[in-house]
Amino acid sequence: MSEPAVTAKQQSTWDRAVAWGRGIIGQPEAGPFALLVGAIITFTLLNGTFMSMLNVGNLLAFTPELGMIALAMTLLMTSGEFDLSVGSVFGFTPVFMWFIFNEGIASLEVGFLIAIALAALIGLINGLFVTRLKIPSFLVTLGMLLIVRGAALLITQGFPQRTWQAKDQILSEILVGDIFVPTPWGDLRLYMSLFWFALFAVILGYVLMASKYGNWIQAAGGNAMAATARGVRVGRTKVALFILTAVMAGYSGITSSIRVSAANPNSGDGYELEIIAMTVIGGTVLSGGKGTIIGTIIGVLLLRIMRNGIVMSGVDALAYKVFIGGIILGMMALHSYMARRQRAEA
Repeated sequence: MSEPAVTAKQQSTWDRAVAWGRGIIGQPEAGPFALLVGAIITFTLLNGTFMSMLNVGNLLAFTPELGMIALAMTLLMTSGEFDLSVGSVFGFTPVFMWFIFNEGIASLEVGFLIAIALAALIGLINGLFVTRLKIPSFLVTLGMLLIVRGAALLITQGFPQRTWQAKDQILSEILVGDIFVPTPWGDLRLYMSLFWFALFAVILGYVLMASKYGNWIQAAGGNAMAATARGVRVGRTKVALFILTAVMAGYSGITSSIRVSAANPNSGDGYELEIIAMTVIGGTVLSGGKGTIIGTIIGVLLLRIMRNGIVMSGVDALAYKVFIGGIILGMMALHSYMARRQRAEA
């Protein structure tokens, strides 16, 4: 009499395991994560030095700079908006900071605060135009992209700003100081920017997924009229997110200028599309209402690994955009399929 009971118990355990597996696969981060693992394995097999400490360090050096913007963009896109001016702000903010310092107007620390405040002002203008004047964020931020890029070129006359004194500044050590971590495979060079990226990811992940403000963000992107009727301050929420995104873009640009010892007015060109791609690949819905910080981190790592791996594998670097375009289309098809499947099961 006990054998059928054991069989039933085993069947119940199997059913729970299958349900758990389907739940994992159904998460928006599952597809990008599988692709990330596949990319790492593929590039490691194609080039034995891909996972060397030198190359891993190079990957982790640049990843936080776009990653920090992508984190803020995730929240903004979840609210139903996006910002095309982040690449221009990325280039303009460090140029303005170093201009203030090189001209003797203020110390580097004061210049940093002024430049970040100016980035916040850019975000505020974007947000007010979108929420008060009801102009689509595509048009507003496209116009701001041109204004900010033009301002950077005008200030510098197209020439990079001097940044070779960066290593002598305390601010530089705080933002981009490097340490060497000994490992069995050699020393791994890590920058402080990686730890700031991790800190911002934890904070914004908590805000989006475990706070009242995160509920407001998702409600604003899901159905703004219904959210307003429930007391959500949709306009203020979106303005705050535009400011956050611009500040993060400016901060990332300053971080990059210190690390590479160059503040070029043309830096960040095209970054806006790559950053949006990182968030979309990670599972954030372009139309708003649903976003994932973990997915964005996976998307950031995936695109950086793809760029690095393509070059190290001997493939023409110009083919990078072809691969990224294919990944975006593939992820969109996967997300669409999973959404239809969930609606059908519901």
